[in-house]
Amino acid sequence: MSQVLSAQDLFAEMKRMPTAERAKFFSLLASSAFRDDDYTHEQVFGHLEREPLSASEAAEYLEVSLPTLRRHVQSGKLLACRTVGRSQLFAASDLRAYKRARR
Repeated sequence: MSQVLSAQDLFAEMKRMPTAERAKFFSLLASSAFRDDDYTHEQVFGHLEREPLSASEAAEYLEVSLPTLRRHVQSGKLLACRTVGRSQLFAASDLRAYKRARR
C-alpha cells in the first residue's frame, strides 16, 4: 500500500534533500507537469476579470509605483470603480484599457 504525503510533509522532505537533488526534482517537475504551456490569458487570469484590484495590485499591473498610480487617479486619468472606506478598487478591464492607451 502506498502512502500519500501531505504538502507539509513533502516540503519537510524537500528541505532535507541535498541542493543538487532539489534542482533535479524541480527540473523534472517543470518538464513533466507543465507540458501544456499554451494557456490563454483567459485560462490563467479569467477569474480575475470580475474581481476588482487593490491600488497596490493596480500599480503592479500598470508597472508604476503606488504614488504614480495615485497621481493618475488625482488627475482624473484613471478612475477607481469602487471605494471601500479609504481603499480604492480598480476594474481589471479599465486598467487594461488604460495600459493599452498609454503605449
